[in-house]
Amino acid sequence: MRRRELIALLGGAAAWPLGARAQQKEMPVIGFLSSGNASPGPNSPVVAAFRQGLSDTGYLEGQNVAVEYRWAEGRYDQLPALAADLVGRKVDLIVTAGTPGIQAAKSATSTIPIVFVGSGDPVGQGIVASMARPSGNLTGFSVFGNEMMLKRLDLLSELVPQAGVIALLINPNNPVSERQTRDVQEAARAKGLQIAIVKAGSESEIDAAFTSLVQRHAGALVVQEESFLNSRREQLVALAARSAVPAIYQLRSFAASGGLVSYGINYTAVFRQAGDYAGRILKGEKPTDLPVQQPTTFELVINLKTAKALGLTVPQSLFARADELIE
Repeated sequence: MRRRELIALLGGAAAWPLGARAQQKEMPVIGFLSSGNASPGPNSPVVAAFRQGLSDTGYLEGQNVAVEYRWAEGRYDQLPALAADLVGRKVDLIVTAGTPGIQAAKSATSTIPIVFVGSGDPVGQGIVASMARPSGNLTGFSVFGNEMMLKRLDLLSELVPQAGVIALLINPNNPVSERQTRDVQEAARAKGLQIAIVKAGSESEIDAAFTSLVQRHAGALVVQEESFLNSRREQLVALAARSAVPAIYQLRSFAASGGLVSYGINYTAVFRQAGDYAGRILKGEKPTDLPVQQPTTFELVINLKTAKALGLTVPQSLFARADELIE
């Protein structure tokens, strides 16, 4: 009798940890793949906004969800290896931004859900089948970057009407640069403007690009919206001030740091939405059931102090349309 009781007891003890393990749910892991710099870390505004979006769905980083961050530091050729590393770690979901990051993640996996934030046409680029029904394992948020570049050209030519030559600073390492350059050149020709293309894919090349645009007598500058150039905000703003070149940028942070004007979407709001999508997918929704959304609100920020330093008079039409005036 005792022997049978002992066997039953041992059998139950042996089975209990297995049953307990079966009932326990492992903490899901999100891979955060970025083309940008790690220096802001998890406290950068977009990451903080993403984490807020996650928390809106009940996920708190470090408590019931883990996030693995991978930063390419502006080196787009590193993205495929970083994406493959996340896939190899069997993350439950990947969040990425920018065309190079999206393409790297898409090439790395066809099964792990991917939430993206990008510019460009995701259907035309073959990222999703349609905006309403993305199909496959990707969904997210997209702003048509080419149209935004053209809008910045319009705003800058309105602010600096005397500029006969406008420089366009692009990163040649970004796969969307060629198309954006072509579209801006066509729009400039229609306006009777001359576009001077200057290229920079490294810190030293940014310095050389400003030397070139000054030599080419550029009266204003449009800075391409892309991760590497965004990461060089202080350098770009300082060089524009030193060269006395009126410049327009994508992010509000450029104008807040002394840049003349910025126009673009509110990326913190979009990354919060991306966090919401990520949380919903972790809860069981499928990417194909979540439509690719396009931001509908844009911010025009003008730094009046910088305009004064450059000797510019801001037209009343821009005053009325500005979302924020920095004095």
